[in-house]
Amino acid sequence: MRRLAAAALALAVHAPPAAAQNVQVSGLSDVAFGTITGFGADLVRSQSICAFSGLLGGRYTVTAVGSGTGGAFTLSNGAAALPYEVQWSTSAGQNSGTGLTANVPLSGQTMLLSCPVLQVTNTSLIVILRAASLSTATAGNYSGTLTVILSAN
Repeated sequence: MRRLAAAALALAVHAPPAAAQNVQVSGLSDVAFGTITGFGADLVRSQSICAFSGLLGGRYTVTAVGSGTGGAFTLSNGAAALPYEVQWSTSAGQNSGTGLTANVPLSGQTMLLSCPVLQVTNTSLIVILRAASLSTATAGNYSGTLTVILSAN
């Protein structure tokens, strides 16, 4: 039986220094897929987090950068790469959202309520390993890093 261990996708959050006091994100944790033995269905991992912008109107932009070539969303086992998708939703508890493109800002996001004072979570970060990619992947341990950048706008 072929097995993939796409166990680790470390997450990092960055805000540009000048805007750091205007945006915040909390609640991010590493994404673990564990040992994968079924390849016929997409694997979705969603986490509810808190994103907040203190600017008038609560506007912010989110940008995601993967550890693949050119910032691509890929996990690697050294020789092979396994692509994944990243989605963002401005509602907590979601399993789908707006697709993010590596290194391309998604503007127009709005969140006015701060965390954790007024709410615990308000946003979802969704990571998807598609069945089509899993079915052709080479067995091995895969890992990568996803950096999520919030900036006020």
